[in-house]
Amino acid sequence: MVGSKKKLEAEISSAFIKFQRELLGRGPQEAKTYIVEDMVITRFKGVLTTEEKHLVNHDTGRRLVKKMRQVLREMYSSDFEKIVEDLTNCKVLSSHSDISTKMGERIEVFIVDKNLEKSVDD
Repeated sequence: MVGSKKKLEAEISSAFIKFQRELLGRGPQEAKTYIVEDMVITRFKGVLTTEEKHLVNHDTGRRLVKKMRQVLREMYSSDFEKIVEDLTNCKVLSSHSDISTKMGERIEVFIVDKNLEKSVDD
């Protein structure tokens, strides 16, 4: 058993916030992680910087922000996956990410090699 599901979800959220603060100088205002079967899903709220909030009001700026965030995610995808692997003791098989410039939110989905939800206590 890995331990409590809620505790593990909170640990993953905290680790992601810490990593992003170290990487970008600021992190999301809020992060919430959900473990669902073989998926670890994290929803980040308040991810846009002040500059990005201005840029997303213009079509070119919105595309630029999405592209920049996509490039950053690709550059650091192994770091994000390592956080999940270290905390869950599972192998990450794949990961996916998207940002909503409209809501200022980002979602991360990690597919792991076993049903993690069955390995944790409610």
